[in-house]
Amino acid sequence: MAEKLAPEKRHSFVHNGQKVFEWDQTLEELNIYITLPENVPKKLFYCKIESKHLEVGIKGNPPYLNHDLMNPVKTDCSFWTLEDDILHVTLQKRDKGQTWSSPIRDQGQLDPYASDLEQKRLMLQRFQEENPGFDFSQAQFSGNCPDPRTFMGGISST
Repeated sequence: MAEKLAPEKRHSFVHNGQKVFEWDQTLEELNIYITLPENVPKKLFYCKIESKHLEVGIKGNPPYLNHDLMNPVKTDCSFWTLEDDILHVTLQKRDKGQTWSSPIRDQGQLDPYASDLEQKRLMLQRFQEENPGFDFSQAQFSGNCPDPRTFMGGISST
């Protein structure tokens, strides 16, 4: 049931016609996936996660990413890993349930339709989390979807 509410696909952040990274989100996390260049030793990659900033690069070179985040994250719960040829950054949202239109401030925002779909999917995740015995995977919203953080008294951040 939870897999029905998981992100169906990753969003791509493209700059000057080149894919910079892919990303997806859940109620609690935002994930960034960066395809690593070949022939660079894995130990040279680094990632610095701050509350409102992300820096990713190869030691001794200018950063590949050096941007402010769309929203603040919990640094003590955020981390990065190298998985095969992918650098995976997991950012723990400071405000659980907040719908991010992009990981990076002022760049690569989802279009309004895609953003609305994300908000609806996160709302269904919230309903599923709060009512584990029920299946909300086929639920539909008519009109605008409410903000999952504030709908019906808000969401627990525990």
